[in-house]
Amino acid sequence: MATTTVAQLKDHVDQHVTLQGWLYNSRSSGKLIFLILRDGTGLCQCVIEKGGVPDDLFEQLGRLGQESAVTVTGLCRSEARSVGGYELAVTDARIVGPATDYPITPKEHGIDFLMKNRHLHLRSQRQWCIGKVRHTVIDAIRRFFNDNGFVLVDTPIFTTIAGEGEQTLFEVDYFGRKLHLTQTGQLYLESAAMAYGKVYCFGPTFRAEKSKTRRHLTEFWMVEPEVAYTDLAGLLELGENFVSYIVERVLADNRPQLEELGADIASLEKIRPPFYRLTYTEVVDILTSDRAAKFMADQQVQFETRKAEIEQRITEIEAQDKKGGLKKWQQEKNARELIELRGELAEVDVKIENNPKHAQLAADFRWGKDLGGSDETIISMMHDKPVFVTHYPREAKAFYMRTDRTNDAVVENFDLLAPAGFGEIIGGSVREDDYGRLLGRVHDEGYAPEDYEWYLDLRKYGSVPHGGFGLGVERTVAWISGEKHIRQCIAFPRMMDKVYL
Repeated sequence: MATTTVAQLKDHVDQHVTLQGWLYNSRSSGKLIFLILRDGTGLCQCVIEKGGVPDDLFEQLGRLGQESAVTVTGLCRSEARSVGGYELAVTDARIVGPATDYPITPKEHGIDFLMKNRHLHLRSQRQWCIGKVRHTVIDAIRRFFNDNGFVLVDTPIFTTIAGEGEQTLFEVDYFGRKLHLTQTGQLYLESAAMAYGKVYCFGPTFRAEKSKTRRHLTEFWMVEPEVAYTDLAGLLELGENFVSYIVERVLADNRPQLEELGADIASLEKIRPPFYRLTYTEVVDILTSDRAAKFMADQQVQFETRKAEIEQRITEIEAQDKKGGLKKWQQEKNARELIELRGELAEVDVKIENNPKHAQLAADFRWGKDLGGSDETIISMMHDKPVFVTHYPREAKAFYMRTDRTNDAVVENFDLLAPAGFGEIIGGSVREDDYGRLLGRVHDEGYAPEDYEWYLDLRKYGSVPHGGFGLGVERTVAWISGEKHIRQCIAFPRMMDKVYL
């Protein structure tokens, strides 16, 4: 008897197989028991007919609690109406590890409850789908760079210098010496690029930024390529090819998961080069224009309309439940829909409250400030594909960014904003390759030049134009999957105000 997985059932139609997994859900209609089994690769309906297995086993399976570990054996058959398109006609089963009173039920749970039970919440279908998408994103990242001549360089987690501003460094005691958790591997990668030409690092990074927004984690994963002999145009081309490849892979490998998550697949299918390109100055003009004001007013109307639709649907479902007479599967379906609707309603309420504030911030924006989350949201919502924003004010950006030789007020940098309001997923720049200019920026930032001596050396011994960028994995997964908060896009999130496990 072959032991297989749910994902491989398509290769075993009309054969007897064994599945090993956990009970995701169940229902009974007297002489039939329907078990939904999950095994880490998918879900399968297992049908048990009274008389088809010993009576005592039939009774045990009928009382089996959610998330009990079980193996089932039976005939695999195609069934378009079943989850996954196949089902098992069970002839035998074994309860491996019974479970009772599983805490995460179809009813609505608050986010604090789910975070405290994250070790169990990972088993839920939505989190499983997000995890599968993340897996593909990470595999696509490595495949893209490995197949395009980049060399992986592992950069330190403990670092002696700041890459993105000392105010967001986590300080640690390193055998009596003060070191910091890395904000970026970029500075080290620059030295590696002078050895290999094209390199990348991929790992966790840490920012002590005191932010509680849906876009921020204190520990997140970032991939950072660095390329010698390149310019800003070359970096933009690399970035759009890279992001397009990631999206293409997820569409190919995870379409069922995207559908389950309610992702905007039609919009993802538009993600291919070229992306939109705007300078920072052009973005400022847009934010302070009548066009942006009208767009935000139209958004407010759409949010109010959607709120009314959600409230009406909630009222209809609650009336059905109050009336009674629903079968168990209908009650569970209603419970799941209510959770989704109330979650969306909370999101819409936040948008209705924040939209006028964002509109006012945009109208009052002045050249010289860095773009904030609300500014990025507006620009990204106004475009149906990712947007490159280039040439930010020099004083608003990091010391290592190359000053534009035609305009000393700006640097040769870019952010890539994902569409639909998800905001920045990439930040990058050409690096300052002139020793004197870089030393001047180190002084301007108040850093000690001796701490950056090795970094400055790169400009003394064969300096060349070079640059790179960093892509945040969690933000990218959130955008592709349609998830509103990046805390759901990593298995065990670390946030400024909460650490659960």
